[in-house]
Formats: sequence, structure tokens, C-alpha cells
Amino acid sequence: MTQQHIPQTPQTPRLSPRPVDDWTDEVDEAFSVLRAQVPGAQAATSGGGRAGRPDSHILGIYAWHPAFIRGWMPFSNHLRHSTLSDRVREMAIIRTTWLGFGEYEWAQHVRMSRAGGHLTDAEIDALGEGPDAAEWSAADAALVRAVDELCTVKNIADATWQELEKEFSQEQFIDFVFTVGTYDMHCTAFNALGLQLEPGMARFPEGHRRAT
Repeated sequence: MTQQHIPQTPQTPRLSPRPVDDWTDEVDEAFSVLRAQVPGAQAATSGGGRAGRPDSHILGIYAWHPAFIRGWMPFSNHLRHSTLSDRVREMAIIRTTWLGFGEYEWAQHVRMSRAGGHLTDAEIDALGEGPDAAEWSAADAALVRAVDELCTVKNIADATWQELEKEFSQEQFIDFVFTVGTYDMHCTAFNALGLQLEPGMARFPEGHRRAT
């Protein structure tokens, strides 16, 4: 059997972020849902013009497509404020983006988890190791294992599900599955688009690169 070639993430963007000076009123209006949901963002962005526009690579890509922003942002905001605890949400996202080689989202959520006190450095390191890391309780190991199963076989084993039932409500199961699925999709989309890290963002540890 011929070995499948797995391309690396492009080293230059295939779709460059839209420069903030090029944003239109339609783009600004589409991002209003983001400003409404992020504490402090309304004051920072209500002045209009370039100074009021969030200058990030991921939002710059979205800025090419205002209709996409209007459809996507409400769901994205739901995931950020879902029934999952901050710790569980960030564990799910960091493990998903580690497995999917989604370096941009991994770096963002490692930074957010540290800044918010959601995860320790030891826990972040353990998310790179997997469900068998010594750091985890039985409940944490089940959660990480569920992420692995969703990302690899696109399902959750019965035994893993039964462990999660001890911790999750029905609403939390839905939010968990859709969070993992969404960030797995992010890995695919942003690798294909060539989304680049911003200056100062942490890279994956040396050696964690997609095999070719």
C-alpha cells in the first residue's frame, strides 16, 4: 500500500488576514455580536475606525466574509459560555487542537488557560501526553480519552461514555461533543488556509509536528 502524503501547514498564508484598514461597515457590523459577548470589548471597539478593530489573524480571515461572521459568531460564543466549566472546555480544546495540529488555536487556548487559571502547566503538558498521563484523576482521564476517541474514530466508546455520565448532564454532553467537533474542524480549516501565528504566540513543543 502506498503511504499517504500528509501535507504540512503552509509556512505562508494561503488566505492572508484582511487588513483592518480595508474593513467595511458591513464587517464592523458583523463583528458586533463578538463585541457584545466579550467583557470590555464594547468599550474598546465602539469608537469605530481602525483603532476599534481587533487586529488578530483569525478575525482578519473571517473579515473577508461578513455573512460567515454573522452565522458563525453566535455559535462560537455559545461554546465559549456553554454548560461546560472553564477547565473542562479548555482541556477539550487544547487536547483536540494538539491532536489535529491546530497550532494557532492550541497556542491561544494555552495562553487563555494560563491567564484564567483554568489549567496548570503540568496539566497542559499532560494534555500533550494523553489520557494515560499520571497527572489525571479517573474523571479527567475519561474526558481526555473521549476527546481522543472523537478525534480518531469519530465516536465515544461505551466504557468512556459511562465514565463521563458520572460527571456530565445531558446538556454538557451536547456541549462537549460539539466543542470537540468544532475545534477538530478548526484544525482542518485553518491548516488548509495557512493561518499563521501572531508575534509572541507560543509554538508547539519541538518535535510535535505532523508526520509527512
